[in-house]
Amino acid sequence: MDRLLRLKSVLDLTGLSRSRVYELIAAGAFPAPVKIGARAVAWRASEIAAWIDSRPPARRASGDPGGA
Repeated sequence: MDRLLRLKSVLDLTGLSRSRVYELIAAGAFPAPVKIGARAVAWRASEIAAWIDSRPPARRASGDPGGA
């Protein structure tokens, strides 16, 4: 079973802001969260890792989160 990450962990790992994460989700450029409760969501760790790995190396090294 894939580990689930809450928003704070996703923000820490990606360097993105909360609003940017949701902008990218709306644009189809970031993994969508899964519902884990009536008012709670989380992201699959493997999907976040794949998204991070898909970023150009220069952006990852500089800390620039980039975008869509």
